[in-house]
Amino acid sequence: MRRRHIILAVLAVTVTVSRAWGGQLEDTPTAEELIKAMDANLTAKTQILTSRMVVHGRRSSRTIVSKSWIVGTDKAFTEYLAPPREAGTKMLKVGNQLRTYSPQTDRIIQISGHMLRQSLMGSDLSYQDMMEDQEFLSAYEGVVEGSELLNGRDSWILILTARETGLAYPLRKAWVDKEWLLPMREELYAKSGKLLKSVQVRDVMEVEGRWYPKVWVFKDELKRNSRGTEWIVDEITFDVPIPDSRFTKAALRK
Repeated sequence: MRRRHIILAVLAVTVTVSRAWGGQLEDTPTAEELIKAMDANLTAKTQILTSRMVVHGRRSSRTIVSKSWIVGTDKAFTEYLAPPREAGTKMLKVGNQLRTYSPQTDRIIQISGHMLRQSLMGSDLSYQDMMEDQEFLSAYEGVVEGSELLNGRDSWILILTARETGLAYPLRKAWVDKEWLLPMREELYAKSGKLLKSVQVRDVMEVEGRWYPKVWVFKDELKRNSRGTEWIVDEITFDVPIPDSRFTKAALRK
C-alpha cells in the first residue's frame, strides 16, 4: 500500500508540472491557470511596438500607423505617424487618466466620462478599450466551460466575469487556443447580456519565446453594417528600458 501511495504522489506531481504555461496545458486547466497563461503571453514589464490600424468604412478603408511605448498596464504613450492628417497626434495613459494631443490645435485634452465611449479615430475601438488594457487575472474571475474547435484548432471555452463594477465589459466569452494559449476569439458583453463587441485574432507570431497576436479584428456589434477594424502588429519588443520622461504631459508636445 505504501508503494502505491508513493506512485500516486509522483503521478500527481507530474500532472502539476505538465500544466506549467510554458507550453500547451494538459488535461482541463483551471480558469486561473488559463488566465495566467494568457496574461503571460499578452503582458510584459515593458513593450515597444509599431502597428497599423486599418479602419474599414462603407466605401473605403484607411490605414493609421502608430508607435507605442507601454509599461505594465498603467502607462502607455502612442504617437501616430501616418497618414499626414493623423501624424503627430499623441495619446498618453497614466493610471486612470487619458490625454490626447492634436498638432492641428496644439491642445491637450483629457478624455474622461462619456467621452471614453467615443470611437478612436473612427474605428471599432473606443478610448475605453485603450484604458482597460489590464491583466485578465486582476480584472476577471473565470470558469472553463469545456472545449471546441475554432477554425480547426482545439480551444478552451472560458467565461470571464468582472471582479469589480465599472468595467466596459462585465462579461466576456473567450475561445483560448490550447497550444498558443491566446484568446483567438472573444465576445464582449454588457451586464445585461447584450453583445457589445467581438474580437478575433487572425494571425499569431512567436516573439521572444511567447505567442503573440499579429492581426486582431475588432467589430463594434452595435454599429449597423460595421466592416470591422484590423489592428496589425508589425514589430514588437518586450522588457526593454523606457525612460519615465516618455510618460509626461510635456512629452505630448515634443
